[in-house]
Amino acid sequence: MNQTMLEEELMRAEGLMLNEQDEEARDLLLRLAEDAEQYVSDNCHTSETVQWFSFPTIFERLCYRRVENDPRELRDVGEPLDRLYADLALADVRLGEYDHAIEALKQAVRWNPMECGYRLDLADLFLISGNVQECLGLAYSAFDRASDARHLTRAYVVFANWFQQTGNEPATAAALRAARRLEINDSALAAALDQAQDTKHDPNTLTDEEAAEILQTEGLPYGANAEVAICLLMCASDVAAAGDRALATNLTVRARDLVGEPAAMALLRLIHEEDQDQASEGGVNDAG
Repeated sequence: MNQTMLEEELMRAEGLMLNEQDEEARDLLLRLAEDAEQYVSDNCHTSETVQWFSFPTIFERLCYRRVENDPRELRDVGEPLDRLYADLALADVRLGEYDHAIEALKQAVRWNPMECGYRLDLADLFLISGNVQECLGLAYSAFDRASDARHLTRAYVVFANWFQQTGNEPATAAALRAARRLEINDSALAAALDQAQDTKHDPNTLTDEEAAEILQTEGLPYGANAEVAICLLMCASDVAAAGDRALATNLTVRARDLVGEPAAMALLRLIHEEDQDQASEGGVNDAG
């Protein structure tokens, strides 16, 4: 099986799930997983020490990619195994097979350790199955490993669900307030906010300062991590270069809220300096 054939089979499995033929989809995905893993075993010299939780950070991932026998560098036929296992986990969830879904998601993380969404899917399943320590550990890791604010939103929602289970209503509201502050559309967050509206601990009426104090007491950060801020700053730089200074400023202000004033001001100065340089060059060219 080559990558094109695997893609076609994955689309067929996803079509089966759309038609609510979940058992047929799971059987197909299981066969695909066995074939792909057999190919990797026969053709790629992998290390058994590479586990699903290995190499969690971008720095470690970049370093590991330089290792000659990295199995993920040899996936020209086995790719995309992470999507295969994620689909398999979805089929298992729809069939109520949560233990099998957890094992499938572990494999998805193994093949794509940079995808924070798989970790948060695992956190959700661990919370459902009662494995609280694994759930909280994976959710907390999102604050260090996320490359998108959506991941952080989901992490806060996972913690909000956990706080709600334990009866900690102030912490539930604070986590939802922190997620709301990131301004990402998320169906689970929207449902939780609607449910908490007009209650004693309404996250919509909680101030940022109050939410930050509560979350810090619970050992959680308030706001996104540095990687998300860097993404915002890079986008702001590109947008500024394209001429949309209003959007660039808005993105930079959001980044300032995440990483503080110095980094944001440095980028703002850079944006304005580039504008001034371009204007100067235009004046010289006009004069010439």
